Amino acid sequence: MYVQFSAVDRGSMAGLRLSLKQRYLVLLCLAVGALAAYHFSRNRLAGRRTSRVDGLRANSSQFTLEGEPFRLLGGSVHYFRVPRAYWEDRLLKMKACGLNTLTTYVPWNLHEPERGVFDFEDQLDLEAYLRLAGRLGLWVILRPGPYICAEWDLGGLPSWLLRDQHMKLRTTYPRFTDAVDSFFDQLIKRVVPHQYSEGGPIIALQVENEHGSYAKDGEYMPFIKEALLSRGVTELLLTSDNKGGLKRGGVKGALETINFQKLNRNDIKYLDGIQPHRPKMVMEYWSGWFDLWGDLHHEFPAEDMVRVVTEILKLDMSINLYMFHGGTNFGFMSGAFAVEMPAPKPMVTSYDYDAPLSEAGDYTAKYHLLRDVFSRYHAQPLPEPPPRRGRRAYQPVVIQQHVSLWDSLHFTHKGKRTLSLLVENCGRVNYGSTLDEQRKGLVGDIEFNKRPLRGFLIRSLEMKPAFVNSLCSSGHWASVRQRPTFPAFFQAKLYVSGSPTDTFIKLPGWSKGVAFINGKNLGRYWSIGPQQTLYVPGPWLHRGDNQVVVFEEQETDGRILFSSSGDYGMSVDVQ
Repeated sequence: MYVQFSAVDRGSMAGLRLSLKQRYLVLLCLAVGALAAYHFSRNRLAGRRTSRVDGLRANSSQFTLEGEPFRLLGGSVHYFRVPRAYWEDRLLKMKACGLNTLTTYVPWNLHEPERGVFDFEDQLDLEAYLRLAGRLGLWVILRPGPYICAEWDLGGLPSWLLRDQHMKLRTTYPRFTDAVDSFFDQLIKRVVPHQYSEGGPIIALQVENEHGSYAKDGEYMPFIKEALLSRGVTELLLTSDNKGGLKRGGVKGALETINFQKLNRNDIKYLDGIQPHRPKMVMEYWSGWFDLWGDLHHEFPAEDMVRVVTEILKLDMSINLYMFHGGTNFGFMSGAFAVEMPAPKPMVTSYDYDAPLSEAGDYTAKYHLLRDVFSRYHAQPLPEPPPRRGRRAYQPVVIQQHVSLWDSLHFTHKGKRTLSLLVENCGRVNYGSTLDEQRKGLVGDIEFNKRPLRGFLIRSLEMKPAFVNSLCSSGHWASVRQRPTFPAFFQAKLYVSGSPTDTFIKLPGWSKGVAFINGKNLGRYWSIGPQQTLYVPGPWLHRGDNQVVVFEEQETDGRILFSSSGDYGMSVDVQ
């Protein structure tokens, strides 16, 4: 019996050895199959990409895509003005409105905030934004600058360029072109894989922006065009100018497009005359307008806007709505306006723009009217618009403590007479002929009794999250029972129960300053208006206590209010 068991045991071992051989064969077959599948999928992908040989073309009076007539129905949504958590919501609303193309600028001054220090992460992850657009079925026209205007600080150019006292922006001045080359080396290598010919959504790129209104150097536009081409850009190139800029803003090999708000058929004839038998496109159809501190809030009546859009489409033109959704100039990135003004006026924080989607992403009358118009240019019904997101007017919060700016910076010099100055940059001009002059800070002598003062200790207050968070954990804060010394920081707590939602901060009784939520800079407020609220995105809040810090220059009433809707002040129609 025992030997019997032994014999059976040997048989079992033999069976086990056979099973292992079979497994090896199976594994070998799987490996061969996987390799074959990999090559097959690569060939299919290559086939798909090589089938995309006929991208967006402008060789006749109509655009074509893959040889078929194509009308661009575009809208501008800037990824850097919209919280990343809301990118998809805004683009789905765009698609549901009947648009087929997303346009966005690329802000050089955010992506290279310090010379040689580049940031393409998180909120600035341009590639993620492009992939999202492609996944949602939207084409993309990319506007990489380097100058973008956009009511953005220095038109998107980094302010560190102006450390060169001889700098000539938007020209072939060597130190400017060297800086552009360095930035484009980082940017364009991230853009090229997302071109149409590579299976991506980018069907066109814009060469610079509205250069005809500046045009100081005839070699500059060819330089920017070559900077794109030499780094692998293969898609259709465009330029964008208003009627006056068309005379000097173009570059050979790029299709010229026009910008306006009110239709003048003579302008269209002029565009047709300088490039006959080519597609006509309004690259920027201004759906509203920007606001300046101390002015009124601009509105462009929905009925007037839709009437012009309808006429543009009847002329067989393509169109891009600037803006489809404006968003917010978070932080200190608002520009300033100086055209026909004795002194520049800074832009407000909100970039609501009276656009079809509001600053907080809400549908407006413009959205619904446009959706009806654009639906006529689609063979299939449009997708349903996403549901409206909820908002709350949280309970008011009371200031708990404060600290003087000077105390927070250890500027107290006991026994000495000290002159302390706070110099604020309210925004550099973003459009016009004075870009080279936008240096900020103490740019001349400070005199006392006609004698220049020397030996100033200068500290830059960037007020980034690390600064705000370290300030909150410092021991310099004083109780509200003590009278504050202005300018000062004020701290409060906002308690959120349940899931956080969007809200707006209101600061009646305050004068001028900046507000922060959990270290994030919401932007400037100013009692002179027109803007009366600051947008607070829900994703920037969390359950429980949220840290609210306000930097105020002059006065406070000790409370922070919240609203469920934005207040942009008294309005006036765009003229």
